[in-house]
Amino acid sequence: MELSLGALRIGSVLARRLPHPVAARAADALAGVAVRTSPTQRAVAERNLRRVHGADLSDEQLRREVRQVFASYARYWLDTLRLPALSPAEVDAGFTHEGIEHITAALEAGRGPILALPHLGGWEWAGRWLVAVKGWPVTAVAEQLEPPELHQWFLDLRRQLGMSIISLGPSAGTEVTAALAAGHIVCLLSDRDLSGAGVEVEFFGERTRLPGGPALIALRSGSPLLPTAVYFDGDRCHAVVEPPLDTARRGRLREDVERVTQDLARAMEVQIRRAPDQWHLLQPNWPSDHAALGGDRS
Repeated sequence: MELSLGALRIGSVLARRLPHPVAARAADALAGVAVRTSPTQRAVAERNLRRVHGADLSDEQLRREVRQVFASYARYWLDTLRLPALSPAEVDAGFTHEGIEHITAALEAGRGPILALPHLGGWEWAGRWLVAVKGWPVTAVAEQLEPPELHQWFLDLRRQLGMSIISLGPSAGTEVTAALAAGHIVCLLSDRDLSGAGVEVEFFGERTRLPGGPALIALRSGSPLLPTAVYFDGDRCHAVVEPPLDTARRGRLREDVERVTQDLARAMEVQIRRAPDQWHLLQPNWPSDHAALGGDRS
């Protein structure tokens, strides 16, 4: 499921102009093609689902859930591409939530919260809702993409959703801390380590690395770290905001970062188990993934 700039531009036009039921059927059909023509991503989805389900997952169940993972990913893109054209009322009608009081409490205390999310369901819809319906400022961190034109297109899209965007890089931590101090809600995807230098944790029964940034920033800034997931729920998106993790300082900073990152990993396990067929993390994420795929990091 490689994404080209040309395909995204065409998809953006179609997502906004076609009747939604027609666009949804087209997206699902493309997902069916992708699951057959993307062997590496299909293999990663299979490995992730076996981690979640364990030995109880039959081959037939695996086949169905892998197909649903790709369908979920296609829906994510369809929703994301059409969101800029939706009115605040339409965004609100397509969204439900629980635990929003944890965000409200942080903002009322004068400190922006950190929403730590897995690649699950439709998180862009939640970001748009926070801005368009609640009127709260939202900042997100975006990974650097190649070519630069593609990266800029993604930045422009998310800015159309009303979010402030920080590009992942050496200054990202400082910029995130400043955004929190200014009362922004900061959204961080937290189930994949892009740097290769993250914190080692146990995640679904295997050792891997997850980004230490969410824990480090929470510990240093005093902002609450809220595990958050956004699920597709029928025609709507449903967000679940969990209570803040324990980010009180207990000892050396490195040890505290390790502890909080492991706690976040456990929280994300619970979130993902609720809807594993919506977990569209399709890149190798464990050392065993790279070994099984022959070192292929595509």
